[in-house]
Amino acid sequence: MKKILIIIVLVIGVWIFWATIGRSEEWTESKSFIEQQESITLDSSCSRHIVGIQPYMLTTDYASEKHFYEKLNTYFEAAQEAGYFNEKTVVVLPEYLGTWLVVNGEKKSALHATTVTNAMTIMVLSNPIKFIRSLFNGKGEKDAFAAAIFKMKATTMSAIYCNVFKTLASKYQVAISAGSIVLPSPTIKNENEINVDITQPLYNCSFVFNANGTIDPQIVKKSFLIDSELSFLQAHPINQLPIYNLPIGKTSVLICADSWYPESYEQLNKLMPEIVLVGSFCVGNKTMNAVWNGYNGSENPADVEKSDLGKITEQQAWIKYAMPGRISSTKTPLGVNVFLKGELWDLGADGNPFIVREGKLQDVKSSAKAGIWNVCF
Repeated sequence: MKKILIIIVLVIGVWIFWATIGRSEEWTESKSFIEQQESITLDSSCSRHIVGIQPYMLTTDYASEKHFYEKLNTYFEAAQEAGYFNEKTVVVLPEYLGTWLVVNGEKKSALHATTVTNAMTIMVLSNPIKFIRSLFNGKGEKDAFAAAIFKMKATTMSAIYCNVFKTLASKYQVAISAGSIVLPSPTIKNENEINVDITQPLYNCSFVFNANGTIDPQIVKKSFLIDSELSFLQAHPINQLPIYNLPIGKTSVLICADSWYPESYEQLNKLMPEIVLVGSFCVGNKTMNAVWNGYNGSENPADVEKSDLGKITEQQAWIKYAMPGRISSTKTPLGVNVFLKGELWDLGADGNPFIVREGKLQDVKSSAKAGIWNVCF
């Protein structure tokens, strides 16, 4: 019996040692991977700017607050040097940009895992007590494993996301539509903090930071979830989509798949924004060239042509059924859609910006990795 106890103590000791070590990712200067910078002038006044940033993120860019800030700062610095920033500038960033902060402070083996499943497994094994506590805060999610992981890291994730974008907004004196992040029922406190409630459902949500570093109290929460989100995220009613009074004009923000549904544009017709900004994350390498088989996460809307299924490409479907094709059903004259790129475990990523002015899709130069597009109007 004594030997068994000794073995158990040794095993626990080894596990504690393993779980504790290897949590500091070596600092290296952030590489932007910028392959394209382009300014697109839509009219002669050119007094307002929407700066669309397509970041190229690595898993190591999420190792700490410093890593995340320094990576994003490379893009803001490049945009400023190019002369894209003034007092009427809004920067738009893509979906899920903040979500991978879930691996901040984790073991290097999680950051360098070959698959996202392996990375999450390492996180669970190295944080068992936190993980088990989070499981008890579940709301009946089909994928309780994923939900618990995001809830156990939610407080740190929201703090880093908040600190980084407040700093960037005030440093460069620009408003930021800061992409999206998965958080449990977030709220804004005193225009200065993002609070989370880990006892509540998770949402894919987006925040707007003002040029003075404050946070707009309105939060965008994704309404139309895709298959991979349905098992652990909560959908939010599209009729609660907010509108922002930004330096560029009245603006609405849609999160990726929300830009594919007629109901979103019915809401835009009620809000009457001048601009709609869309942040997207299209999973998989070369996905835009693949055959499109219809909507992901729900039934095809009634206006989808059956002859397109299995015939057109994903890229063509985005142009026809997402913001580029649907914005003309509103009185909103300008839409900008940016995508997340990077090497994020085995997820892959595809897509390049869509810019639509008065129903016309603008020609833009694509970038295989990172890019910055200045829309001047």
